[in-house]
Amino acid sequence: MYTVKQLSDLAGISVRTLHYYDEIALLQPSSVGENGYRYYADDAVLRLQQILFFRELDFSLSAIKDILGAPDFDIVEALHTHREALQHRVKRLNHLIQTVDQTILHLSGEVHMSKKQLFWGFTEEEEQRYTQEARDLYGAEQVDATYKRWNSYSAQKKEQIMVEGQGIYTDLVTLIEHSPSSPEVQQVIARWHQHLRYFYEPPVELMAGLGQHYVDSPDFANKFRQLHPDLPEFLRDAITHYCEGLRASE
Repeated sequence: MYTVKQLSDLAGISVRTLHYYDEIALLQPSSVGENGYRYYADDAVLRLQQILFFRELDFSLSAIKDILGAPDFDIVEALHTHREALQHRVKRLNHLIQTVDQTILHLSGEVHMSKKQLFWGFTEEEEQRYTQEARDLYGAEQVDATYKRWNSYSAQKKEQIMVEGQGIYTDLVTLIEHSPSSPEVQQVIARWHQHLRYFYEPPVELMAGLGQHYVDSPDFANKFRQLHPDLPEFLRDAITHYCEGLRASE
């Protein structure tokens, strides 16, 4: 049997994440001691492995819960499927790595790349999917206005905005062990709020929805997890607290 801390160390995820998985009934402890401590048996460890595999493949937590809870779920068959999907991802990531390497040489003046080569490894389908996802979430009018505002910036300004945005998420990673409601974290979320204004004027409800979307959307969640495995949930909780503060001050 493993305690929450032991399982956290074994799997390389935070205790906070394990508590959240228990809260949503995705991974519940095998038993709970009289002292209130959670204990996990080997079957729970295997289930966690499956959860992490599916997360790596960009499945939402709700989808994973449905899959693992299906009566016909077969763990061996699932592992074969994971292996095939991971091989496909490795191939695509290798393409992206080559593109990065070539772009470095291109920017250094050592090789020339065509505009098409700059995007080798990215697909038109991905771009269309991201655009449609944004339209579904925010509405076509909001998305079109955002694109118009973005396209009004100079190339230098766009680069500055992107660097600034990356800095916000990097700073959040350094604060990941803090409470999402701590003053330090909330100061960074205030910067995130201001950063959104480069694209649109965000109402409180939209910001709160964004926080949840960062967890529910496989694309967003996967990008944030590349910075830290717990960043999507941490960001959601921090944004939720920030929005509650804005509502209270209205």
